[in-house]
Amino acid sequence: MSYPSDTSIVVEDVTKTFTLRYHRTFKQVSVALLKGRDLSDTFNALDDVSFTVKQGESIGLMGLNGSGKSTLLKLVNGIMKPDSGTVLTRGRIAGLIATGAGFHPQLTGRENVYLNAAVLGMSERETARKFDDIIEFAEIGRHLDAPVGNYSSGQFARLGFAVAVHVDSDIFLADEVLAVGDRPFKKKCMEKMQEIRDSGRTLFYVSHAAASVRKMCDRVIVLENGKVGFDGAVNAGIKYLKYEDENPDNDPDDMGDLDEELGADI
Repeated sequence: MSYPSDTSIVVEDVTKTFTLRYHRTFKQVSVALLKGRDLSDTFNALDDVSFTVKQGESIGLMGLNGSGKSTLLKLVNGIMKPDSGTVLTRGRIAGLIATGAGFHPQLTGRENVYLNAAVLGMSERETARKFDDIIEFAEIGRHLDAPVGNYSSGQFARLGFAVAVHVDSDIFLADEVLAVGDRPFKKKCMEKMQEIRDSGRTLFYVSHAAASVRKMCDRVIVLENGKVGFDGAVNAGIKYLKYEDENPDNDPDDMGDLDEELGADI
């Protein structure tokens, strides 16, 4: 099936199933078998999900914890494959969908910049050219040449996001970016993502903060128990979720809204 040239992402009839194992040791398994208990169970993290995104759209991906948001982003990013259905993307994908993803704990921050950039498709020459800008953005100072295994979660997030936003990508995925780190860095992240959005790249932004989604996105997709419950206008999507937003006219630049950001889920 062919799609228009301005299509950025196609998710068609996608299902992703996971298995929950209740018992891990041989003794636990033996006792469970003797008592007739289930050893495992399966559930659909995503269940027949379909939507299409045009190049340049800014999508707010919303839903309660466990609704399937991060699983969906991992499928779009190619980290996971669907058990059924199709996920198609056009162009280079960048972003931060898990704090410190792609980092080697025994390598230094400097070494991990090159490693993570290579994972995201950047050449060594391109990384060297952007290295100073990446480090300036990350603000990790003297920790640059320390093993990242000694970094705090905030330092992980700063370095990972700094690399991701300097990749020349067509699609940018943002999940858990603002879940850690101090307020000034969160504000800087939001400003950088606005630049990414305004550059014409496709933006997928996972957030629980209504005001941030209003400012960043022009469309909302709501997942409910692995299914698409809503796909449409931003204000209608926020209303559909019944998220508290007592003062919708608040500017998320005041950072109060950003403190509501939660981490990733499945």
